[in-house]
Amino acid sequence: MDLSALRELNADRRARRAAVLVTDLDDGSSRLLHENDTVGGELADAVRQVFRTGRSDSVEADGKKLFLNVHLPSPRLVVIGAVHISQALAPMAKVAGFPVEVIDPRTAFATAERFPDIALDAEWPQDVLARRPLDSYTALAAVTHDPKIDDFALKAALDAGCFYVGALGSRKTHAKRVERLLALGASADEIGRIHAPIGIDIGAASPAEIAVAVLAQIIRAFRTRGLEAKDAAA
Repeated sequence: MDLSALRELNADRRARRAAVLVTDLDDGSSRLLHENDTVGGELADAVRQVFRTGRSDSVEADGKKLFLNVHLPSPRLVVIGAVHISQALAPMAKVAGFPVEVIDPRTAFATAERFPDIALDAEWPQDVLARRPLDSYTALAAVTHDPKIDDFALKAALDAGCFYVGALGSRKTHAKRVERLLALGASADEIGRIHAPIGIDIGAASPAEIAVAVLAQIIRAFRTRGLEAKDAAA
């Protein structure tokens, strides 16, 4: 790898941008690609695959033998609400490899005793997210049921293109949420990305079961990034 590519790759890592270094195995030449770059031919599918899986691979594309060395930011989970579901979800997500942060301004809920070994912010989401912005490699789960806390974070997640956005509540509750988010400037298409009711449908009843359903939905969303756009274009 030449120094310019290395510098660019290090900048991508600091900025939490995904990149893949494409090296021609015959002549040793290489180039750096990002997720939104236009790639044609057989290479396009190969690059899309490694971005989605996070696994580097050797491929043959467009008559060339190539090595695709992919570098993905670590996916993280931001949970809005230090509630019972969060108490179950946070340790599960850590085991699955997602760094977790719980945000809740209600100091009676956001305590180290209830969330041992979990990054915890007993502040308003708008204050925390101003310091640590969301990005496309972040999943956000809003579970307070309180619009004063959830709505700003949901709008911020849509603006940032988070790979997963989920919100607790019934369909009736979500219909009111849609009206509020529209008033905040979110588009109908953006709001349509919100998983509400949150979690895959496994008939979950307890907080721990709901946490399992939410984590499964987050993992599925992460591992299928980009497939929706590809299917729509087919």
